[in-house]
Amino acid sequence: MLYDPCICKTSSTCATNENFFYIFISAIPIGECYNQICFPIYAASRLFIREYQPHLDALGITYPQYLVLMVLWETDAVMVGDITEKLILNTNTITPLLKRMEAQGLVERKRSTHDERKVMVCLTEQGRRLQADAVKIPELFIAGLASGEVGLEHLKALRDKLTHIIDQISGHGDTDPQHP
Repeated sequence: MLYDPCICKTSSTCATNENFFYIFISAIPIGECYNQICFPIYAASRLFIREYQPHLDALGITYPQYLVLMVLWETDAVMVGDITEKLILNTNTITPLLKRMEAQGLVERKRSTHDERKVMVCLTEQGRRLQADAVKIPELFIAGLASGEVGLEHLKALRDKLTHIIDQISGHGDTDPQHP
């Protein structure tokens, strides 16, 4: 059984988002992954990362390292807790990642002088130099997609919608005026 938007348009029970969501979710057979909301998001994420990977390999970094570097390129000298919050990761995930990045010479970790329990992460010169090449990766990816049926405006709208969903799921939906 698939969701039929025509049914919802004529039904008085779809008056609220809550009712719409319930009807939409209840109409999805559990065993069919393509009908699940999470599967296309998961599959797209995996495919996006696959497209980025050759470019990241050339830089000698992984996708999670790229994400950490983007946070640090935006604001250098960030507490580990701030990185985990921004990337929606757990501390036990980020700590080994930062250790590997430090061993590669991309970042430096320092204990906070104000609170020894907190660790500050700073870019090294090598980490800063990667930004010039890494900034080209999204442009290459978008250019490849834009040559097909998916245009830049569609990608921006998709990003904004996904950001809104992330904000709602993570509990930040009511606090971010940039993503209503």
